[in-house]
Amino acid sequence: MFATLGFIVFILKLSLTIAYRPVFIFHGILTGADSMKHLVGRIQEMHPDTVVYNFERFGGWSSLENAWHQVLEAQTNLKALCDLHPEEGLNMIGYSQGGLLGRAVLQTYPDHCVKNFISLSSPQAGQFGDDFLHLIFPSLVAKTAYQLFYTYVGQHTSVANYWNDPHHQQLFEEFSIFLPYVNNRILSVNSTQFRDTLVRLDRLVLIGGPDDGVITPWESSHFSFYNKTYDVIPLHESEIYTEDLIGLKTLEETGRLHVIVRENVHHYQWHRTNDVIDSLILPYLD
Repeated sequence: MFATLGFIVFILKLSLTIAYRPVFIFHGILTGADSMKHLVGRIQEMHPDTVVYNFERFGGWSSLENAWHQVLEAQTNLKALCDLHPEEGLNMIGYSQGGLLGRAVLQTYPDHCVKNFISLSSPQAGQFGDDFLHLIFPSLVAKTAYQLFYTYVGQHTSVANYWNDPHHQQLFEEFSIFLPYVNNRILSVNSTQFRDTLVRLDRLVLIGGPDDGVITPWESSHFSFYNKTYDVIPLHESEIYTEDLIGLKTLEETGRLHVIVRENVHHYQWHRTNDVIDSLILPYLD
């Protein structure tokens, strides 16, 4: 019995020290690679020798550049990493805006090598709220922001590219050049690819919580969003799921979609809190 117990303890210790496959981390808005250093350090502390690539481009104000520009530029970085790790592949973590843009990087790269993609408190179904807006545009309010964002000029900023006003959906579809397309709400020549590239993942992990305080509604981190009366349509009742527009239903039916809710975590703590990292992120980095 003691021999068996000793073997189990050995296996547990080994699982905590063995290196993961390489990890690619995509930072959030108005920050940069420095803001993700705690997450990098925790991964390497718990699993030494894990190679972590901390995306250094589009930091600070440049994170407000057009979403498509950031996605296509970041794609060159991902391609280079896939060339370095063609067999083992990569894990990818995208935080906040970086989770949405990182997901789009995968969708536009049909030969990507990412195995597990973790979306960490990201506006996957869009953003609509004053708290987030005032971080970047202090004088704007959510109800009138569409007057700027749903214009050709406004679409030069990343925030406008995924601003989703439930009261102005016609303008959203007419002017938004990014979110309606990557979510296949508007069909394009790339729609099949946008779905197929996500279905190739071993896991898609969606993490968010009701105390986030920035992503609005917080359920957007799970592809849920407001209707016109500000009721949040649950993921399983949403068109993106029921119509399997980007493969979420397929991923769930095959056990590869993980939707995680964690209370008492503010937006700026998802990647800075060891308990959150250890319990919600590390288990999906095998």
